[in-house]
Amino acid sequence: MSQDQGGVVEKALYSEGYKKYVLLALTGVYIFNFIDRQILVILQESIKADLDLSDTQLGLLTGLAFALFYVTVGLPIARLADRSNRKNIIAVSLTVWSGMTALSGMAGNFTQLLLARIGVGIGEAGGSPPAHSMISDYFPKDKRATAIAVYSMGIYIGILLGYLFGGWLDEYMGWRLALMMMGVPGIVYAVFFYFTVKEPPRGYSEKSVEKDAALPTMREVLDILITKKSFKYIAFGAGFTAFIQYGVGNWTPSFMVRMHDMQGGELGTWLALSVGLGGALGVWIGGYYGDKFGKVDPKWYLLIPVITLAISIPSTMVFLFAENKYVCLIGMAISKVCWTTYLSPCIAMSHGMVGLRMRALASAILFLVLNLVGLGLGPLFFGAMSDLLTPSFGTQSLSVALCFSFIAIIVALFLFWRASRLIKEDLD
Repeated sequence: MSQDQGGVVEKALYSEGYKKYVLLALTGVYIFNFIDRQILVILQESIKADLDLSDTQLGLLTGLAFALFYVTVGLPIARLADRSNRKNIIAVSLTVWSGMTALSGMAGNFTQLLLARIGVGIGEAGGSPPAHSMISDYFPKDKRATAIAVYSMGIYIGILLGYLFGGWLDEYMGWRLALMMMGVPGIVYAVFFYFTVKEPPRGYSEKSVEKDAALPTMREVLDILITKKSFKYIAFGAGFTAFIQYGVGNWTPSFMVRMHDMQGGELGTWLALSVGLGGALGVWIGGYYGDKFGKVDPKWYLLIPVITLAISIPSTMVFLFAENKYVCLIGMAISKVCWTTYLSPCIAMSHGMVGLRMRALASAILFLVLNLVGLGLGPLFFGAMSDLLTPSFGTQSLSVALCFSFIAIIVALFLFWRASRLIKEDLD
């Protein structure tokens, strides 16, 4: 690659095939990210019985305890990623969170398992913001949401594999061995990733490489995002959608066990298909059609989540109230498609508002809101509500608690609608 005095790239440094390879390699990292993040969800009924835990404690393990450290450590790591080699940060982070997942299987009580999950959260904090930044440097803005959608499909492939293998391993070998066996492969993949993926020049996709520009402060990046009127609506719209997604999603295995008496391998297989494939489809729809219609008017990046959230209201009713367990799972699959279209458009729009050396931090700030509201409060809220409602509703308490998700759906829908009215001005 050569460069003129203005910094314009004259010759392609990477082939289209190699860029697609890097995208798939990063998607592989995200698959391990969500295998290790969500594996506890399919195992939580076994863990609850073995360690004598409450629903509130389970909500802490799968939500707030993980999210607090994930988002707080994520900010300094994202700042480091805007300054230094992002590929190396991802490889080290993958090694850490995979190792802590394996160690989780050795926990003898709630405190030990809590500390191990905090370790997983700290490790995973170095995954997505550097990856988002690399993708934005490999892919131009008119293809960026689609590329981020492919990457984000790793979430649901990871959930699919975690539910599928976790359910069967739990049934035949127990939850401890399941955690150990799901953690170790990530360490091997981290070595493979380190030796096969190259760090791109910043600004490569814009054909203008920023080599020696000063790194903006965290406050400067925050100030830029705060001045963008749509950003707060995007961030909290993502947060409330994630509140539904993680809150209802993390309690779906327990709901199916308690209300429909599904167990182990069968439950893991059906959830892998309904949640994993449904979520992956939704992410792809959001990215692909966001780029397609967003070329005409950028508001469509945010109107797609508005439409799909509205569709999720009747499908969620089917999930919560259907008497047949398979009809219930179909309702969950449709809802999962609808709840996942928001992610890649939100990331792409956030990157479009900031400079080249601000993208990892912009992702981390977006994810701070998304994960504190969604992952942090969602599972904990529904678990605590289930405990609170148990004296009145008995075994039905979790089902009643999950009905509060309809309020969050309406709030998220409104926030994305408001953002769609403001996004064009902010991007201009």
